[in-house]
Amino acid sequence: MRFLLSRRWLLFAVAVALLAYGCWWLGEWQFHRLADRERSNAVIEHNLAVDPVPVEKVLAPGRPVTAGDEWRHVSAVGIYDDAARVVVRYQTRDGASGVDVVTPLRLSGSGNLLLVDRGWVATDNQGDSSPDVPEAPHGEVQITGWVRADATGDATVVDDQSTRAVSSATIAPTLDGAVLGGFVDLEQERPDAVEPLALTETPDLGNGPHLFYGLQWWFFAALAVFGFGYLAYDERRKLRAGDAPGGDQRAEQPTGATSR
Repeated sequence: MRFLLSRRWLLFAVAVALLAYGCWWLGEWQFHRLADRERSNAVIEHNLAVDPVPVEKVLAPGRPVTAGDEWRHVSAVGIYDDAARVVVRYQTRDGASGVDVVTPLRLSGSGNLLLVDRGWVATDNQGDSSPDVPEAPHGEVQITGWVRADATGDATVVDDQSTRAVSSATIAPTLDGAVLGGFVDLEQERPDAVEPLALTETPDLGNGPHLFYGLQWWFFAALAVFGFGYLAYDERRKLRAGDAPGGDQRAEQPTGATSR
């Protein structure tokens, strides 16, 4: 096995070790992502199942939504400020273009504003910043819905009462009053709107492909080690065959030739 100490085989061994370690690390990363997904799904599943609580027990002005409060089931009573609604552009359902309609709800009692994503409506132009959308119910309404965290980045910029992603931090300056952090995806409103919107669907609680990807990367790591071992075994076999008496002669003898 002295050939393994040659420069060529040492470099080969180092390359295989790095490849195997990289594949093992990627597998570990996928398994960590699976664990994170399972923890997140457990929180969401619990939050979806519990009875709604008053929204101001969960949200407050200027306070971001925590991971544990994402998809909390909440209720609220107030009056929609339909004139201050914001449309969320580039939203699609089953391949159809449309917008989400976010309407501030002025809460009874505190007077704080809650951003409510009342749902989706089809439009002729996916990027239309001022589409004709159905009105919210008039007068005092009771709603239930799901707490959502604010989006971040340039997509949250509000221009002419439209945006590409919902963020209370960027919508709040366009409104008159204190705005609760985060927003709520509407589940139900009473009284019903004359023209109800398509409500947001609850999240997929599957674990995704992380387990398969993790096992796949570990398989690649094992394959790299096995391949190195097989090539080393094959090299050793060839060297032994060459060192055997008459080994070179046999190797040089034409196929089908007979000795005299």
